[in-house]
Amino acid sequence: MIRPQTTRRRLLGLAAGLGLTAAAGGLLGACSRGGQDAEVVVSFNDLSQPFFVAMRRELEDEATKLGVKVQVMDAQNNSSKQIADLEAAAVQGAKVVIVAPTDSKALATAADELAKQGVAVISVDRNIAGATPPVPHVGADNVAGGRAMADWLVKTYPTGARVVVITNDPGSSSSIERVKGVHEGLAAGGAAFKIVTEQTANSKRDQALTVTQNVLTSMHDSPPDVILCLNDDMAMGALEAVRAAGFGPAKIKVLGFDAIPEALARIKTGEMVASVEQNPGQQIRTALRQAVDKIKTGAAPKSVSLTPVLITSANLTEASRISEVK
Repeated sequence: MIRPQTTRRRLLGLAAGLGLTAAAGGLLGACSRGGQDAEVVVSFNDLSQPFFVAMRRELEDEATKLGVKVQVMDAQNNSSKQIADLEAAAVQGAKVVIVAPTDSKALATAADELAKQGVAVISVDRNIAGATPPVPHVGADNVAGGRAMADWLVKTYPTGARVVVITNDPGSSSSIERVKGVHEGLAAGGAAFKIVTEQTANSKRDQALTVTQNVLTSMHDSPPDVILCLNDDMAMGALEAVRAAGFGPAKIKVLGFDAIPEALARIKTGEMVASVEQNPGQQIRTALRQAVDKIKTGAAPKSVSLTPVLITSANLTEASRISEVK
């Protein structure tokens, strides 16, 4: 839990002991306008993921435009570390914390304690469940995003299909909600649409490669028609496994989620079918603007739901980051 003034030295010592240096992009790392005196702290669940790398880049740009100091933390996909980071943020005087949670439920108590100390909390990408008061959330409708993937599949395979679902981080709201949308969409298509296996790859490319290799080895004589990956980094791993197994995009179609530049490039070449755009730039810029408004005017942050868009070759030129496709 968040400690009072008397424990500040201990928590700062903990932060130093964790070795979270600016070079490592950890607790003491900051955006281009950041520093330890930053009033806004942003905690990303895992800065090794391309999606959050892109989100941090957008954050830094918006912070420069707004002239606000922003301190960045990398939880490294570890809830305990993220909670300790948020404790230290409160001790250092943060007025607003923006957080992409590692686990939707694990941070509820930490969010409650921050609120008690007058620190506003805003979640992005993934929500925080069970906090009192509820934490305002800025993010895409992940259920709708998962359903968009399933709707494409049902429309493309009117007589039915065998489907592999590779999920992202277990316990995260994004994974839970995307899976829900996929299941709802396939159920609406009827019994001919079968999920032959559903496994997690923890949002990691290498793990998705291994999962897909194992799936294709066990199903080599009757491979799935479609592999739905609930983030794009995993889709890159799945694509590599599909190619290595000798199956082309005409045989096994791969869909992703996030519309990172690499995925858009693969859609452009025809290697990958689609990816769901959830606009991380708009998410983090909106959250940061709300944080600045809170500090300047006292205005309470509000939840904002963004509508995801399925990007295929048909609407690729409309993708928000199409200019980054080489």
